[in-house]
Amino acid sequence: MRLQSLLLGLLLMAFNSGVYAGGEKPLVIIKDFKFIPQEITVKRGQVLRWENREKRQYHSVWFEALGEEEPDYFFPDESFEREFKQAGTFPYRCGPHPRMTGTVHVID
Repeated sequence: MRLQSLLLGLLLMAFNSGVYAGGEKPLVIIKDFKFIPQEITVKRGQVLRWENREKRQYHSVWFEALGEEEPDYFFPDESFEREFKQAGTFPYRCGPHPRMTGTVHVID
């Protein structure tokens, strides 16, 4: 019984850690002015999707530290996608809401 509880706990931790294997489509939910999960790990070449699940608020996913221009805002029930072609750590933020931050870790 103890081993089952330990294994279940480990599976739940892995599921909630924001690490996605090759076959899964990685997703970040935007809700209550937060990126959920705030940190996510994807494999190089994967496309990451952000879904705006707010009731009325628009957002953006801006990789400002890379020197990129802020992308268009997207509204409730809309989404934004980005493919990650390089390994590394990529911080981002919401343009109109600078306290909303997240990080994408890309691994080989």
